[in-house]
Amino acid sequence: MTLHTTYPWEAPATGPAATLATQLEMCVPMLETPRLSLRPMRLTDFDSFSAILSSERAVYMDGPFEREEAWSEFTQCVSGWMLRGVGFFTILKRDTGTILGFVGLGMEFGDQEHELGYFLTPEAEGKGYATEAAEAVRDFGLGQLELPSLVSYVDLPNTQSAAVAERLGAKRDAQAEAMFPEPVQVWRHQLEAYA
Repeated sequence: MTLHTTYPWEAPATGPAATLATQLEMCVPMLETPRLSLRPMRLTDFDSFSAILSSERAVYMDGPFEREEAWSEFTQCVSGWMLRGVGFFTILKRDTGTILGFVGLGMEFGDQEHELGYFLTPEAEGKGYATEAAEAVRDFGLGQLELPSLVSYVDLPNTQSAAVAERLGAKRDAQAEAMFPEPVQVWRHQLEAYA
């Protein structure tokens, strides 16, 4: 996929910088599920990322975002790998390579714990992809990375996201919710093997 942009900061690197970027990407793990491949985010994914964050569907993520704001979110999702050893993956349908959305582990400004986040394209919703991808990332974070805790922050009206957390076996944490000035659901995750 080629980026069609007039913004130089969105253009892929060239020469030795491109080689280094590829080497760094290879340090980020890839995860697979029966239907999905989860790979590191690439510059070529930004149009899909921005389309989700600029839509009305991003209202549950403090959006919709302008392109510049979406770029800031995108770079934060990627930079977490370098700064904290956690970050986001692009969700691909294994049989077609189609981008379905994004899932990952983050620690944004103000977060008290690592967060498991997920958001999909409209076409990918309602097929179980979010649950399948989030389960793989949850198990990776709590299992392989041995994170001390993992939560999903969900806006109260976001019933779809709450349903994904519930299908993953997460439980609401009233004590954690009480720490926020604005109402929010805090879903606490455990490894499937220990739930």
